[in-house]
Amino acid sequence: MNMLPFETSDMCDQLSNCVWKMPRVVADQKARFQSDDLLRKLHQESEVKYTEFRDMKTEDRQLRFIEGCRKGHTEVAFLATGINLPLVFNPCSKGYGEGCDFEKEKGKVHIVSRFIMNGVCVRWRGWLDLHQLDGIGCLEYDEEQAEVEQAVLKEQLQLYNRRLKEFEENQRVYQRRQDHQVGCQEKHHQPQNKRTEFNPISMSVSHI
Repeated sequence: MNMLPFETSDMCDQLSNCVWKMPRVVADQKARFQSDDLLRKLHQESEVKYTEFRDMKTEDRQLRFIEGCRKGHTEVAFLATGINLPLVFNPCSKGYGEGCDFEKEKGKVHIVSRFIMNGVCVRWRGWLDLHQLDGIGCLEYDEEQAEVEQAVLKEQLQLYNRRLKEFEENQRVYQRRQDHQVGCQEKHHQPQNKRTEFNPISMSVSHI
């Protein structure tokens, strides 16, 4: 299982400083989401459980869970598969926010967390009971974020192809210079044939 958080908006700006960067997503994310066995299993709503601070008392774990949610992070596991996921989302200091809502249902917290798993943009959506520290959750295909990452991938591939063409052109220029230099050296070291010129004045004639 490969899981990545989403990066900040300056990611595209950093692309110009590298020759090649491994893609974060696959070319066809939706097809991968529908065909990947693990993603298909996690797409089904199933029981989840809070997994942090297991050595603490229940009351202390409840406080830690609420505190973590308010700060924008927690950790849950799918009981059916045993997959443990660290969830990150926007903090909700006022009791509700984009990724965390304590006010939607009494005694529960609803969480939405976005990340990349197995090369696909996904969204964890679910709720947990504040006392039992368990609930229901699932993974959904995050089409909105998938379009963003797809644009980044496209730009990255264009950059790579442009840099590759520049590299190949530089190689051709270098090779032409090398061939020219070798040709000049061979011409300079080539031995010259000496010619014997006929000089009639230097000839001697004997009379009998």
